Amino acid sequence: MTAIASDTLGIRPMTEDDVDWVVAQERLLHDFPWTRGNFIDSLAAGYAARLLLIDGKPAGYAIMLSVIDEVHLLNISVIQDRQGQGVGSGFLLRLMNEARHLGARQCFLEVRPSNEAALKVYKRHGFASIGRRKGYYPSQNGAREDAIVMRLDL
Repeated sequence: MTAIASDTLGIRPMTEDDVDWVVAQERLLHDFPWTRGNFIDSLAAGYAARLLLIDGKPAGYAIMLSVIDEVHLLNISVIQDRQGQGVGSGFLLRLMNEARHLGARQCFLEVRPSNEAALKVYKRHGFASIGRRKGYYPSQNGAREDAIVMRLDL
């Protein structure tokens, strides 16, 4: 794994102008991608929608919902060319710092049990499994996959 220097990572708010790029990446990264409408609705609702930049170029995106003193990380994705380089960890750390600045005291997320890479990142950064949502995600074979619900005290 090649580490990316944290000073080359930047984050900026996602705008409607970014959505076409985000949706194209989402389709490459996920079997069941969010739609353009999902991202537009998130922006319109005022969710914390962020674009990850490496040396000024888009490399990932995230959507967080803030409610009182907690955030729910709804989507965090890193482009394929940047996976396995520590980019996801750096992005997650920056998002959690932003959540703290928003007044959040804890963060929640769901992740597929089959997404071992994401589970490792979340556990490494202190997220703990607190439950399962049965049949939460669709899967390729027509069955449904559970979601592991995770929480991090901020």
